[in-house]
Amino acid sequence: MYEITEKKILNQDVEWMRIKAPFVAKNAKPGNFLIVRVDEFGERIPLTIVTHDEMSVTIIYQKLGYSTQLLSEKQAGDFLFDVVGPLGLPSHIRDVKTVLGIAGGVGAAPLFPQLKEYARRGVIVDLIIGGRTKDHLLLVDEYQEFCRNIYFATDDGSCGQKGFVTQVAEQLYQEHTYDLAIAIGPLIMMKNTVLLNKKYNVLTDVSLNPIMIDGTGMCGNCRVTINGKTKFACVDGPDFPAEGIDFDELMVRQNYYKEEENHICRLKLGARK
Repeated sequence: MYEITEKKILNQDVEWMRIKAPFVAKNAKPGNFLIVRVDEFGERIPLTIVTHDEMSVTIIYQKLGYSTQLLSEKQAGDFLFDVVGPLGLPSHIRDVKTVLGIAGGVGAAPLFPQLKEYARRGVIVDLIIGGRTKDHLLLVDEYQEFCRNIYFATDDGSCGQKGFVTQVAEQLYQEHTYDLAIAIGPLIMMKNTVLLNKKYNVLTDVSLNPIMIDGTGMCGNCRVTINGKTKFACVDGPDFPAEGIDFDELMVRQNYYKEEENHICRLKLGARK
């Protein structure tokens, strides 16, 4: 059992938790994730390790399906049945001088440890962060501690430019050059960012979030096609160079269980009301 020592509501859709997990915390590196089970009957939820100290790790999750809704019911002082990690390969930190981070929605969470590590190594870091509204821009205060510039994009125009992060990026590329961009967010956002960056010859890394079950490469659900070869996001990633990723295939696979997920949400969450 793993104790939740702190919890914050970031907005109506997204929450933050600190979990006491000394072994995981001791071995965590940027890019690693963990798998959480809320109770002994729960599904396995893969979540990025956003920050860690000697005793604890922090996670950020969006309340989308039944299991994350169940996780949201937990409060500080409660316990999670299972926390497994650190999983995945640590992020490959490149030898570069300037990095542009591009975050869409909750993609700001997995992007955070990577950009912080680049900044720790003396790399100049700029950030574009997007969300539906101003309230959906995550970790802004934390990013401000090490980013040179932060640019905002919101769907409703409540903060920064109204529109997409790619629109802000294209404007930046007119005035600045970057050795590397790291784009993390919805698959369509990452696909469009990669296409834009090719236009401006900007090397791009991404973090992929296909459906995962065991986190060990055994089930095969998290397979992705990169340059015609099969990779498994849980053991070969989740961070990859963007060149050659079949985003269209990924988007199709991401929707495989939508009907079943909607059914279980209606069934179980409805029964709990």
